[in-house]
Amino acid sequence: QVEVAESGGGFVLPGGSRRLSCVLSPSIFSYDRVGWYRQVPGQQRELVAELPRTGSSIYADAVKGRFTLVRDYAKNMVYLQMDGLKAEDTAVYYCNARTVGGNEYWGQGTQVTVSS
Repeated sequence: QVEVAESGGGFVLPGGSRRLSCVLSPSIFSYDRVGWYRQVPGQQRELVAELPRTGSSIYADAVKGRFTLVRDYAKNMVYLQMDGLKAEDTAVYYCNARTVGGNEYWGQGTQVTVSS
């Protein structure tokens, strides 16, 4: 069964770090690309970072140098390592995966709140 599920959200102090996890079923190899998006109430969902099957990761300008995508083939996981968090990073974060056939799958979202 095709499924995408993320976890790892929570409260973080400004300047802190958080790692979000996305588990991909049945296998990470089922997907052509995996991306992380985020959404703030009243705003459009925006791309944070994208990891293609081959090639380099892509990062939004707002997170370059602070966020890193990590792929774990053995665990069928893609992680979003977030460092140097800022208040403006507060959002619901979604994992998105697209198959070679073009079908897209979304996780349920995980809230990240950066606040002192």
